[in-house]
Amino acid sequence: MRRIALILCAAAMTVPFSSCGKKDKGEGVNHMYDLPLLGNPASLDPQFADDPSSNTVIRNLYSGLVSMDQNGKITCRNAADYTVSADGTEYKFKLRQDNYWCIDRNENDKIDEDELQPVVADDYVFALRRLLDPKMQSPYAEYFSCIKNGEKIIKGELSPEDAGVYAPDDYSLVITLDYPSSEFLGMLATTAASPCNEEFFHSTKGRYGLDEKSVMSNGAFHIRTWFYDPYGNHNILYMGRNDMNKSETEPICPSHLNFTIEKNEDDIMSLFKDSDIDCFTTLSSSYSGSKYDVESSRAVTLGLVFNNEDKYFRNKDLRKALALSIDRPELNSRIGSDLETAAGIIPPAVNIAGRSYRELSSDSQFAAYDLEEAEKCLEKAKNDLKIGSVDQVKILVNTETVNSGDLHILSQLWQEYLGVYIGIEDVTADEFDERIKKGEYSLALYPLKGDLNSGMSVIRQFEINDTLKAAVGKTGFTDKLLKCKNVSETVDACTSAEREILSDYGFVPIFYKNAYLVAEKDNEDIFFDPFSGSVDYRIAKNYS
Repeated sequence: MRRIALILCAAAMTVPFSSCGKKDKGEGVNHMYDLPLLGNPASLDPQFADDPSSNTVIRNLYSGLVSMDQNGKITCRNAADYTVSADGTEYKFKLRQDNYWCIDRNENDKIDEDELQPVVADDYVFALRRLLDPKMQSPYAEYFSCIKNGEKIIKGELSPEDAGVYAPDDYSLVITLDYPSSEFLGMLATTAASPCNEEFFHSTKGRYGLDEKSVMSNGAFHIRTWFYDPYGNHNILYMGRNDMNKSETEPICPSHLNFTIEKNEDDIMSLFKDSDIDCFTTLSSSYSGSKYDVESSRAVTLGLVFNNEDKYFRNKDLRKALALSIDRPELNSRIGSDLETAAGIIPPAVNIAGRSYRELSSDSQFAAYDLEEAEKCLEKAKNDLKIGSVDQVKILVNTETVNSGDLHILSQLWQEYLGVYIGIEDVTADEFDERIKKGEYSLALYPLKGDLNSGMSVIRQFEINDTLKAAVGKTGFTDKLLKCKNVSETVDACTSAEREILSDYGFVPIFYKNAYLVAEKDNEDIFFDPFSGSVDYRIAKNYS
């Protein structure tokens, strides 16, 4: 049977390590990686899990029909090939016949050949149907609502069996859509579209993905041990290579992945400092590229959100005055390399058709610096509020997200340009979340990030995130974006959504920020998805 070369990448814009000159030290394979997870995975059910720890494990447990490489190109993975109808509403996939489920292993951690169970088309049919099932409450259901009858199934008006997904035979899969969607193939490249074996799913009796015995993988690795005691300090998740899913065209380089489950990032940083782990992800910019392999991606937008119950900032003119007086070129010249001034909502790391979205739609169109108009808005706000000045106001800042020193520069510019002093209040991540939840803030520097590499995913946060919903109060964007037929329509719809959201000045972009993957030297081909937070180790190589 003919095999095709497959690119092993995370199903989003990924950040890979690729240091030159390492291969002369050996093949770099069969390394056992020691790695951290920030918190115990909530679930290893691909159709349900959405936290970074779960996403990392799932990324290495499962593989789907297609993948997306770091340039945004869709390539076949477990599909041998596929076709799309001329009207864009029917997708036909021919599956490879050499992808297997892994659960039964002998004492040598090998899969007995007589226990091999191939992944078939019905496994994808069951997965996509249960993803749309409203009883499951999948956080990804809306992304797949373009599947025929998807919207009605999500609303409970039709059964999941009515979804436009069926299998003519074991290795043929047909998916029909209610309307063409340029986002659909990208959605199939996410872990949410991983297959699910129906018989095994029901055998777990409601525990699917919740313990090591309730996971059946078809990807690069399987779970050998998953132990978690919330009161203990030796929590681990240990994974071994799925040798039956390994081939010359699809290598799996590490022998094992040994995850420790840590309670906070400080513990992870201590482990890394002591060389007890190989790599980790962080928002911190304190790691030197000369000492470590450090890769970055501008995947986060830091913007001001205003409490619409605040005595000052419920006033739109006051919010507008602050927004129009942001001199971004001046601010950009004075901040550190971790940040870049932002005028748009969607960060540069979001990729569309192999290019940064911000290349296709420059945020300069939103950078409306107008000091004269800002002064007029400020005076009108003070008259409406019957105040002489804006006093005792501070921006709430999560110190684990950003160094507030760069924000102090903006505060100084506001004082210089408008005569308004706004202070900075640094708090821990836990306190930041608690204060935001309780509404105990006037304005805050809020980190905005999509859960997928998609402009739609970023914009959707304003419909599902309570803080952003309260600040902006606009909806309907996701439905419009799902119905875009091509790249041009998608870019136009994202830009239109940005413009509409920014028009009320409930969210004011300030910075684009880097997310980082930090590793010990002598590593390469580790793929980091800064949106889902997952790290893909399938072809990771270590030359130490």
